[in-house]
Amino acid sequence: MAEAHNPLAQFEIKTLIPIHIGGVDASFTNSAAFMVASVVCVSALMILSVRSRALVPGRWQLLAELAYSFIAKMLTDTVGKEGRPYFPLVFSIFMFVLFGNMLGMLPYTFTYTSHLAVTFAMAAFVFVLVTVVAIAKHGMKFFSFFLPHGVPIAMAPLLIPIEIISYLSRPVSLSVRLFANMMAGHTLLKVLGGFVLPLGIFGVVPVLGLVAVSGLELLIAFLQAYIFTILTCIYINDAVHLH
Repeated sequence: MAEAHNPLAQFEIKTLIPIHIGGVDASFTNSAAFMVASVVCVSALMILSVRSRALVPGRWQLLAELAYSFIAKMLTDTVGKEGRPYFPLVFSIFMFVLFGNMLGMLPYTFTYTSHLAVTFAMAAFVFVLVTVVAIAKHGMKFFSFFLPHGVPIAMAPLLIPIEIISYLSRPVSLSVRLFANMMAGHTLLKVLGGFVLPLGIFGVVPVLGLVAVSGLELLIAFLQAYIFTILTCIYINDAVHLH
């Protein structure tokens, strides 16, 4: 019973299929299961949307086209035409985070974006990718990124360490922002839900609070996917244009 009322119990990783390889625990967990579910849902949406390819789009096609146009415009506005090769990556990141956030809003589900290990893995991948792209595209000129053009050389000993620390902190800030917002929101929902039955007839008050917070969480679920994606676009822009 204590676990049922613990607002943090919903974030517990549970093993579904034990897998041990060479002493390494590679078990299939509830987190992995919902990642697979998210990929399946996104894939189903894309497949259903292109089956008919009607001139007047149906619901599925319209939804897919809106998502496609939204990310394409975001990438073009942020990076320019040079960002087109990165569209599949950016679109995949947005849909994976968005569906992970939205699936987590359903009862008895698991929100994998509320785990720092997951969000940091995605952020670290983006960080490494944009760094490799920047070095491959600009060579040694990449390191001029840490000393912006026009800055007096006398400021270099102070500015360069600050810029390096700021650059290296990108995966941390990118991952913590998503993880913290999703974890805090789901914790608040669990706490409010715990007051409904004990308060009896007065439980209508926390129910109203649950409805309001749930609506806010749906908005935050979308906003956090948007923020993660727009920051990815900004990092790609820095790598491509080096400014």
